[in-house]
Amino acid sequence: MLGALMFAIAAMPPSLARAQDAPPDTAPMRWNVAAAGAVADSRTDCTRAFQRALDAAGKAGGGVVEIPAGRYRINGNLRVPAHVTLQGVFRSAPRPAALGATNLTGTVLLASAGRGATNREPFIRLAGPNAGVAGLIVEYPEWKRSDVPPVPYPPCVASRDTENVAVQDCCFLNPYEAIHLVRSARHLVRNITGYPIRRGLFVDECYDIGRIENVHFWPFGLAYHQEDPYCKWINLHGVAFEFARTDWHYVANTFCFGYGIGYRFSASRHGSANGNFLGLGADSCERAVVVEQAQPPGLLISNGEFVGRWGSTNAVCLEIAPDAGGKVSLANCSFWGPIDRCVWMRSAQGQFTASACHFVHWDNRGSGSPAIQLDAGRSIVQGCSFAQDGVAVAVASNVTSAILIGNQAAGGFRVENSAGERAQIALNEPDPIAWTPEARAHYRLAVGVPGDGRYLQGFHGAENTGRPFRWTSSGNARLILPVAPGKPAVVTIELHAPKEALAEDAGIFLDGRRLAPLPATHGFVSLALPAQLADRVRLELRAQRWVPQHVIPGSNDARTLGVQVFGITVKSDGAGPSLFDANTGQLDRD
Repeated sequence: MLGALMFAIAAMPPSLARAQDAPPDTAPMRWNVAAAGAVADSRTDCTRAFQRALDAAGKAGGGVVEIPAGRYRINGNLRVPAHVTLQGVFRSAPRPAALGATNLTGTVLLASAGRGATNREPFIRLAGPNAGVAGLIVEYPEWKRSDVPPVPYPPCVASRDTENVAVQDCCFLNPYEAIHLVRSARHLVRNITGYPIRRGLFVDECYDIGRIENVHFWPFGLAYHQEDPYCKWINLHGVAFEFARTDWHYVANTFCFGYGIGYRFSASRHGSANGNFLGLGADSCERAVVVEQAQPPGLLISNGEFVGRWGSTNAVCLEIAPDAGGKVSLANCSFWGPIDRCVWMRSAQGQFTASACHFVHWDNRGSGSPAIQLDAGRSIVQGCSFAQDGVAVAVASNVTSAILIGNQAAGGFRVENSAGERAQIALNEPDPIAWTPEARAHYRLAVGVPGDGRYLQGFHGAENTGRPFRWTSSGNARLILPVAPGKPAVVTIELHAPKEALAEDAGIFLDGRRLAPLPATHGFVSLALPAQLADRVRLELRAQRWVPQHVIPGSNDARTLGVQVFGITVKSDGAGPSLFDANTGQLDRD
């Protein structure tokens, strides 16, 4: 009997035979796909060989199915049984130029099943508890950059109705969707790279804490360009991370680049998310974070870094949707780059808090957008810093409560408050410019010089080609100018109006009435400003919009421009000779 058993074991391929002579306390038993018939030539379909080794490991009660380095074509689908890990040799991301190249090394699986649909069987299903994959590169060789919109596929790795599954040390180079986890409690996703197309990772119905760590979705294997049709499609429609119903999720040190939405907190019919999100990063995203819904315990987002989509003029880093409940808390997060608004709080029933956050850039189209726009609900902004001139927080009339306390800002912490006493504003850095009656009576503003931002809306950034200036960026740029209440004044503006900016209705307007036309070239425009009741006035500078690269031979400037503005002087009736410097707050009495 013993001899027959030993003969049967000897007749099996060595790596498929159980190590009967191994001590019982050694590492898990191992199988090898090469011994099961897999050929790493990128042409032979290895689906059956892989599944044969996986099934053998599953029947034995679990273990590791090893895949040597090589390129394996898998035309079908793979199921990883309970307590089995499908493991390759990959450990770090391939060089960017390697997408589709035959020199992409490591354990490479070439996937093709399910092309054209998202609802078919995933490429790899984690089919039981403790199932996992590790050390794999998955590439879809039928992918073409010219396919826009991209061709859909089912998820690359998926799990449903199981627990303790793991996806580790993998590169999902170009899947339509990389990882899809539903009712997969206590899952572990760690050390993942790649550039998924439509969605990188999706989680729903995780009722017992899931963990996601060190995931980096970036254009590996792709020469990225923001206007390339394929890249632009992902940059407008792709979602890097999506969380629906998840209870107490842990997400740490994750990053994405070039997606329409970096992190989406959605709601399925089973509910929404709460959790701890540490070290989130999103670069070149139209929406870095979108909260469509959240559980009452809320979303705790710490140490995040968020950047708007390159080339965009309406990027928002955090948008909280009108129907979102729960609380969204930001701590020690930073915002920079091409951003219109850093935060847009729209929920009447939700709550938003920002603490110790740093807002570097916003209002990149020069329209007067605030860094934080509060449309409704309850919000607290405390101990934050704002690095540019402009409106830090805009509080709309529908806001239930806004507490803005202890914040610092370049040019002083500016708030546009339409909520009256429902906005409590205290202990913030004041505007360093002291507008005394004497200062309002006669002052000079140099445009394109630090300190000018508080007076301008609808302008591009400062430039200097011998003299500092700014271009207007819209057809209706605005000048917000201090004035002496009750006194008429003369406003003189030095500007240059190219012929492309001239039109019949161009000029400087107050309340819809033109006070002066634009000059036909470089010059000074003087206008009589009627006495105002308020202590500041808003003038509109209207011009025909134009694009230099469309009208100037050899220009690659794709900006929309109006006119150049160099400086503004305001002098009220009866003003003395003293001239106030609106940029620095200094008074020249000579």
